[in-house]
Amino acid sequence: MSYQLLADAILVLHFVIVLFVVGGLVVVVAGNWLGWRWVNGWWFRLAHLTAIGIVAAQALLGQLCPLTTLESWLRVQAGQPIYTKSFIEHWLQRIIFYEAPPWVFTFTYTVFAAFVIAAWWYFPPTRKRHRNNT
Repeated sequence: MSYQLLADAILVLHFVIVLFVVGGLVVVVAGNWLGWRWVNGWWFRLAHLTAIGIVAAQALLGQLCPLTTLESWLRVQAGQPIYTKSFIEHWLQRIIFYEAPPWVFTFTYTVFAAFVIAAWWYFPPTRKRHRNNT
């Protein structure tokens, strides 16, 4: 398998994780308004909270995402150019042509994490209770 193909696979994985983090909050809020019980499933909510928690912590610590680092390394091995910024910053700038200092992205990740925590509190996750068959 070529380095370029592996880098592209990491890029797709990264994009899916971004969709999960952003879309997960939308699904939790909309799903609660629409009465979808599954959106409060413990594992879904825990995975979502963990994902944005990792993103926010990395940003607050000034570290790049390991997926960005891995993708960049693979692209170097394939002889391709690498990102000079974070994954989100790179693609947001490409999509909306908006340039901002890194602190703006850190602030945005942190505020988004606060919204996820608020959703956790406002729409608490549920755990299935196992019945004791004795």
